[in-house]
Amino acid sequence: MTGRWALAPAEDGGVEIAALGPDGLPTGGVRREADLAEAVRTRPDVSRWVWRSTADVYPRLLATGVRVERCYDMEAAETLLLGHEGRLGEPRSAAAALARLRGGPVPPDPPQRAAEPGSQSSLFEPRPVHVPLTDLLTVYADQQRRHDATAHPERMRLLTAAESAGMLVAAEMNRAGLPWSADVHRDVLHELLGERYAGGGEPRRLAELTEEVSAAFGRRVRPDLPADVVKAFAQAGIKVRSTRRWEIESIDHPAVKPLLEYKKLYRIWVAHGWSWLQDWVRDGRFRPEYLPGGTVTGRWVTNGGGALQIPKVIRRAVVADPGWRLVVADASQMEPRVLAAVSRDPGLMEVAGRESDLYQSVSDQAFSGDRAQAKLAVLGAVYGQTSGDGLKNLALLRRRFPKAVAYVDDAARAGEEGRLVRTWLGRTCPPAAGAGEGGGEEAGIPQDDPADAADQGWVPGHSSSDSRARGRFARNFVVQGSAADWALLMLAALRRTCSDLAAELVFFQHDEVIVHCPAEEADTVVAAIRDAAELAGRLTFGRTPVRFPFTTAVVRCYADAK
Repeated sequence: MTGRWALAPAEDGGVEIAALGPDGLPTGGVRREADLAEAVRTRPDVSRWVWRSTADVYPRLLATGVRVERCYDMEAAETLLLGHEGRLGEPRSAAAALARLRGGPVPPDPPQRAAEPGSQSSLFEPRPVHVPLTDLLTVYADQQRRHDATAHPERMRLLTAAESAGMLVAAEMNRAGLPWSADVHRDVLHELLGERYAGGGEPRRLAELTEEVSAAFGRRVRPDLPADVVKAFAQAGIKVRSTRRWEIESIDHPAVKPLLEYKKLYRIWVAHGWSWLQDWVRDGRFRPEYLPGGTVTGRWVTNGGGALQIPKVIRRAVVADPGWRLVVADASQMEPRVLAAVSRDPGLMEVAGRESDLYQSVSDQAFSGDRAQAKLAVLGAVYGQTSGDGLKNLALLRRRFPKAVAYVDDAARAGEEGRLVRTWLGRTCPPAAGAGEGGGEEAGIPQDDPADAADQGWVPGHSSSDSRARGRFARNFVVQGSAADWALLMLAALRRTCSDLAAELVFFQHDEVIVHCPAEEADTVVAAIRDAAELAGRLTFGRTPVRFPFTTAVVRCYADAK
């Protein structure tokens, strides 16, 4: 490998490139070449490419068959560094970073482009504001300085490398697509919904259920209009506040059963019906646009297509190519394992290092063998269920695993007080808006310990009246965010193994990954997933007894893995 090289696509369609020294500065000046792909293809031994944005550069390289091993994504780094500095939400573009450095007006980030069904990610989107390579290298040098200024520079650098690797994985997954059988999908829709009517109206089964609901109420009712349903229940002498399943499923009324079935089928029709199939599936592939780091916790989202919310029944359409298989892998019991690793609680680390079921082991030690109660207690500690039975469970958990519970308690307290809370690698939960002078302080946890994140509860920027909600979010953040950091390193390790195979990463969701591979490679991929999980555990959290096992299934159809 020949070290780091930087590149910037030029406005005329060419590219500016430069070899970088250990200080991040060009060693031989900036040169111009006519073709981006050729510039990268002719330098296969570069250990890491430094560029403004993977989403801007890499899809163009993939379209010409050029793959890179590693990159440094400046805009992803800027997002992480701004968060670490308590400034999450400020513009993250290279142009904005340069303006901040030079003391000029900071341009806002451009609005996120809406995903176009069937398109190839960012290939056809308008080009961003051009920043010459010399200016990009100024930003890059400043980012290296800012990494050095963090409390744990090596962890922060690892986080940036992991986020950049995630950007490469996402671009490759966007291009590969998830294998999808349109014929199977149509069969499923016909089985569930019946025939389609001309004019785009509700399919037969929904129309039938509408009639059943109306008949049960004795008047015409629109099941797709919650206000109409609530009114109908009120006229029947039943007070409900909403039409959510948990609120109406226990009501003794003949409209409940057809109404619940209607709601389930209506969601499938709207979110994954015939229109979705026509828009999003092309040439046997569903290609959503994955956005790494799309949430504060670092979890991924998709820009259109709903890839992270595929109903189980629709998964029957996810079918491997002939002669190929889907290796579907779920990380097992991630929350308590991550909590053990970040808190360094000796008892919980010992439990999380066993081959046996973790919740059963916890129950044997603290809950008289009641696995369900142990699971509720552990998840309650992470998600903030600390009242009623949750408070009693937490007390039992605290006696047996004091450092683990103290860790999330400290994170919650820091969140309530408006302080920054970090994952083990340094991803940061923002403070409350107007948190005052304490807003930039570290959470009250030992600096050699980790901190985690979650995607529910509090939205940054709320007033001080919701401090308890911020505390619950911070409690969750230190677990879920650290899990997201681990997952990035797991993906990076798995991607490296798959680069030597025909196998391709085609799906990722929080703690689940799918690899599409020839049948003869399936055993190799299963082993690679196991090894990647263990390597990611060591890289993220250091050497601990904690294991990060996956449950894997080798199947032809995604639905068969559950």
